[in-house]
Amino acid sequence: MELPKFILGDNTDFPDSIFVVHTEYPRFIINLENDEVEWLEDFDKSDEDELSSEAENLITEANEFYDREVSRYEKD
Repeated sequence: MELPKFILGDNTDFPDSIFVVHTEYPRFIINLENDEVEWLEDFDKSDEDELSSEAENLITEANEFYDREVSRYEKD
């Protein structure tokens, strides 16, 4: 199965939260309500330097994805 790079998610147990799931390495879920990130990968020390530089870009992309999706809903 081919998955999109980002997926929007919500859950009635967290009514104020909007989640974006990043499905490619490094996989993570970000809660846009508070920008909390849950990484779905195990990293070792050597990965941390690369991850810190990449994480900021990926989180920006996740926010841009959300903005794009919301604008598409608003057009309908």
